[in-house]
Amino acid sequence: MIKYIIIDDEHIAHDVIKGYCDMLPDMKFQQSCYDALEAIQYLNKHTIDLIFLDLNMPKLKGFDFLKTLTSPQKVIVTTAYSEFALEGYELNVADYLLKPFSFERFLKAINKTFVTSKQSSPALHVDNATKSTQERIFIQSDNKYVQVIIKDILYIEASGNYCKVVTQEGIIITRDKISNLITILPATDFIQVHRSFVVAAKHIKSIEGNTIRIGDGTVPVGKVYKMNVNRLLGL
Repeated sequence: MIKYIIIDDEHIAHDVIKGYCDMLPDMKFQQSCYDALEAIQYLNKHTIDLIFLDLNMPKLKGFDFLKTLTSPQKVIVTTAYSEFALEGYELNVADYLLKPFSFERFLKAINKTFVTSKQSSPALHVDNATKSTQERIFIQSDNKYVQVIIKDILYIEASGNYCKVVTQEGIIITRDKISNLITILPATDFIQVHRSFVVAAKHIKSIEGNTIRIGDGTVPVGKVYKMNVNRLLGL
């Protein structure tokens, strides 16, 4: 579970963020703080994983608050001021959401923050039955969001304005670009082998010429991406 707090002086901002989080099963609300000093008092007594932080607040501004943090929690900035984005990234902010932001953009921030993190992440879900760690992402398909376990993904195929996410459980069709999907997948586990194909390295059965066998199908290797395959083979 991802334990989070919201730091914002506007009540409506708390309602929006908590409403979005309530749509994701791994998000666990901990506290609403309406200024940074209140947040500091809470963090002195509690451990959390994620902070949603507004910048323009009374008493102590958001960036000044950021400089006081010593714990490894992630921070997603939520603000109406785009001019502060550069400073936010210099302070290792995980993502920068410009108000008003959509659920799709919010979801991308969550995926980016926890799925692609090189550190161990609270987004990793431990199944009590198997004690195995499973990373997951949410992918929009039609009017719903489908939870997908990353290790089950075989490959992704771009087709026009859509992408097919082929998993061991079936196929998910999403209206998204393959370039966007790549950004929320672990770079060490997935490689792009064609302008229209990204594959999970561990699921490759064989590579022969410019053809990859994976799952029950085959994927072509594009000339531009041949170097990615050669690197995988140690060539």
